[in-house]
Amino acid sequence: MADSSGSVLETTKASPVAQGVKDHTARASSELSNLAASRKTPTNTTATGQPLTHYHSFFHELLSWNNPRASAIALVSTITLILVARYVDVTRYALKLSWMALGVTVAAEVAGKLLFNSGFVTQLRPRKYMTVSRDTIDGLVGDVHELINFVVIEAQRILYVENVAASVAAAVFSFIGYHLTKLVPYWGLAVIGTVLAFVLPLIYVTNKELIDHHLKNASEAVEAQTAQVRTLAQKQTEQVTALGKQYAGDYTGKVQEMLRGRTGSPAPAPEKKEPQFPSPPTDEPEPVKIDAPDVPEEPIPSNKEANKEEESLI
Repeated sequence: MADSSGSVLETTKASPVAQGVKDHTARASSELSNLAASRKTPTNTTATGQPLTHYHSFFHELLSWNNPRASAIALVSTITLILVARYVDVTRYALKLSWMALGVTVAAEVAGKLLFNSGFVTQLRPRKYMTVSRDTIDGLVGDVHELINFVVIEAQRILYVENVAASVAAAVFSFIGYHLTKLVPYWGLAVIGTVLAFVLPLIYVTNKELIDHHLKNASEAVEAQTAQVRTLAQKQTEQVTALGKQYAGDYTGKVQEMLRGRTGSPAPAPEKKEPQFPSPPTDEPEPVKIDAPDVPEEPIPSNKEANKEEESLI
C-alpha cells in the first residue's frame, strides 16, 4: 500500500504538468527577484539636471515586460486589489475578524484557567513580543519618499513637455478620461487605466519593428511639413522685414529733407512795425469868416409895448 502511494506520488512529480508548474514557479520567482533588483537610480537625469528615483527604473522594467511573468502577476494583482476594494467591505470584514479572533482567544484563556488553572493562550505567548526594527521603518519611509518624488517629477516632466510624445499621450488620456467619468465609475476608470498601462507597452514590445517603421514615416512627414511651414514663414518674415526697411528708409529720407529745408534757408526776420502818427501841418491856417446877423434899422418893440398898442387899438 505504501509502495503504491509512493509510486503515485513519484509519478505525479514526474508528470509533464507538474514539471511545467514547477518550472513556471521557479521562473516567476526568478523574475520577481530580478524586478526587485531593478530598483536602482538610473544614470540619466531630467532636463533640469536632477537625478531620477529608483522607481523610474522599477516601473520601466515592470511595464517593458522584460520579465513577463512578474509583469503579468503585477497586472493581475493590481486589478484584483481594485475589484476587492470595490466589491468587498474590507473595513467591516476586518472588524468582524477582529472580534471573532479576540473572542476565541479570550474564551480559550478563561476556559484554560477554569479547568487547568493555566490559560491556553498564556502557554502560546512568546517570550518576547515582535517589534519592527528601525531599519525596516527607515527603508519603508525611504521607499514612500522615493515613490512620492517619482510621481511629482513625472508630473512636472509631463507638464513642462520634456517629452512631447508623453505629454501628448497624457493630454489625450486626460481628455478621454474626462468624458468617461460621465459613463464609467472611478473604479472602472482605475481598471481601464491599469490595463492600458500594462497592455500598450506589451503591444509595442511585440510589434516594435512595425510600430517603429510607422512612427519613423510619420515623424518624417511631420518634419517635412514643419520644414515647409518654416520656409514659408521665413520668406514671409523676410518680405515683411524688407518692406519695413523700405518704408523706414522712405520716411527717414522725408524727415531728413524736411529738416534740411528748415536748417538750410534761414527764416526771414519778422518786420518791426513802427507806430504810425499823422504828419504835422506845414501851411498856416486860413481865417474863419463868421457871418454876423443883420441889425434892423428900427428898434424892435418889447413885449410890453406891443401889448399896450394892442389894447389901444381895441
